[in-house]
Amino acid sequence: MDRAIGDGDHVVNLQRGLEALKQLEVELISLEWSAAFMKIGMTLMSTMGGASGSLFGTLFVSMAKASKDTDLNLANFATIFSQGVESVKQRGKSDIGEKTMLDTLIPVANSLNTDAENNLKLSQALENAKQHAVTGMESTKDLLATKGRASFLGERAIGHIDAGARTSQLMICAIADSLLKA
Repeated sequence: MDRAIGDGDHVVNLQRGLEALKQLEVELISLEWSAAFMKIGMTLMSTMGGASGSLFGTLFVSMAKASKDTDLNLANFATIFSQGVESVKQRGKSDIGEKTMLDTLIPVANSLNTDAENNLKLSQALENAKQHAVTGMESTKDLLATKGRASFLGERAIGHIDAGARTSQLMICAIADSLLKA
């Protein structure tokens, strides 16, 4: 995923993190949301490596802290997810428009918050989140990278999708699809 504009280790690191999470599947299912988010975050930080491990880990650890003693409905999840995204922004010292995972995560957070405020049904909010994830990820193709390894390539990074944005989009769409089937 990041061979053209990164150092080529994104998928390897991602596979390592996903394999570690797969080993924890039974345990994760038995945990409360907050504890599961924390376990996911800590596992990604300790197994994934690279900047993505730290950033995805931060997303889930922050969501764990924000979800403690909270019912998980759309409005609360929108707030929890937004707090996780804000932590990623702070950790990466980045924002939307810089060709990073935030180009996917921020539009999804905004969509969830808007849909919660408008009392949309969960199914519609999930469909909207998927749409915003895809649009956000695709937007990175035409952006100039200002963060991460891709920033070293300058204009040569234009025309390539950011790996973190793509991974975020895949993660969000997979989770949304799973929830829509439930």
